[in-house]
Amino acid sequence: MTETACDAIIVFDLDGTLVDTAPDLTHALNYALARAGQAPVSVETVRSLVGMGARVMIEEGLRRAGVTGDLESMLGNFLVHYEANIAVESRPFPGAVEALDLLRAEGARLAVCTNKRESLSRRLLQELELEGYFSAIAGRDTFKVAKPDPGHLTGAIRLAGGEPSRAVMVGDSDVDVRTAKAASVPIVLVSFGYAGPPVSGAPPEAVIDHHFDKLHCSLASLLRGTASRRTRSHSA
Repeated sequence: MTETACDAIIVFDLDGTLVDTAPDLTHALNYALARAGQAPVSVETVRSLVGMGARVMIEEGLRRAGVTGDLESMLGNFLVHYEANIAVESRPFPGAVEALDLLRAEGARLAVCTNKRESLSRRLLQELELEGYFSAIAGRDTFKVAKPDPGHLTGAIRLAGGEPSRAVMVGDSDVDVRTAKAASVPIVLVSFGYAGPPVSGAPPEAVIDHHFDKLHCSLASLLRGTASRRTRSHSA
């Protein structure tokens, strides 16, 4: 992939793609629920809710439980607990760090595009000693828009110093697929993440099933395709 990676931007979703954050998110959500007198939720429930940010996760958790609560108070308690315990159990998925090392060594620039708040994203990556891999970290509050708005992805790409025509996204959810499709950026979907198969009807360009061991091959194929399309466009 070396010949095609030097000007490429590889953009990763964070929760459920690069890092298994569900345990710490579950502890924080259950802390907020307990403070509000509500019953706890399972880690499986939290996995299915990750992707649209903490507020949506709390709202949907309450809806599924058939209860109501003070959302702002719960969100505040969630954020306090989560920031203080952001990487107690959260760990990169198997092979993720090795994949980042290989991509960076081949000249690709790396970015994060996540619906987690930017400050929390940076805090998590710092705690896991991963922040230095990324040329850009775009959270849900970095721009005026967030996934599934394509401007979140294209903004992350440009923040990393690249162009959408030479970018590939890596994500785990239908939100990621919809975002990439709207931005005309190919996407590699990781099936080991949280969200299950995409339901938008727009299939990803590639799917990897074994914890990043197939990512390099998938990216190489997609980047060769973007390079070929750009060459044909320039020669037309």
